[in-house]
Amino acid sequence: MKLTLNIWRQKTPSDAGHMERHELSDVSPDMSFLEMLDVLNEHLQVEGKDPVAFDHDCREGICGMCSLVINGTAHGPMKATTTCQLHMRSFKDGDTVDIEPFRAKAFPVVKDLTVDRSSFDRINEAGGFVSVNTGGAPDANALPIGKVEADKAMDAAACIGCGACVAACPNASAMLFVSAKIGHLAHLPQGQPERARRALNLVSTMDAEGFGNCRNYYECEAVCPKEIPIDFIAEMNRDWRSSVLKGGS
Repeated sequence: MKLTLNIWRQKTPSDAGHMERHELSDVSPDMSFLEMLDVLNEHLQVEGKDPVAFDHDCREGICGMCSLVINGTAHGPMKATTTCQLHMRSFKDGDTVDIEPFRAKAFPVVKDLTVDRSSFDRINEAGGFVSVNTGGAPDANALPIGKVEADKAMDAAACIGCGACVAACPNASAMLFVSAKIGHLAHLPQGQPERARRALNLVSTMDAEGFGNCRNYYECEAVCPKEIPIDFIAEMNRDWRSSVLKGGS
């Protein structure tokens, strides 16, 4: 396959940045999108040019590092698919592909296609965990949890923190991510003692990091590689209001 790639290049966070055009003629349909970028970088290095910086780690759709906007869509055209699991057979010979970083005030560009998503880490650090003493590890069947609640907790826990929801939202809102972190523990007995305080702390930190508010565009749900529903945002809002009314306790 032969492709024309328009790729965002930005040397430093303070650089203005620009789109750079590349022609790639040795693309296999069986390559993943990141493998295609690897091939491009090999060509650039042979030519003595700076390779394109992009994030990756597991390349198995697990870690959420592969944060790219491809032809205007976070993670590309395939539903419920991360960039690393997107294969070049999703494109046609002769296609032009635009590749950009996730764009949000809270996700500043570090270099080229790499953005700083440490804001998500700080949100998690604000209370996305259980800190109360729950004792030793019990037997698996000692604390029965209803299937409906267990399924909801698992649905929320599927979030990999990739940030696609932020990149897709016109307001750069992180509410789907935050609601998944809150919802995971909200549907488990271990999460109940800190439930209200957790919602208040995570939402407050999200706002402080500069993310926008939810306007129900549903774009976040559409691009989420783990198909997390926006129902969790409604649950998060209820928990947040409850926490405010209780004075944050």
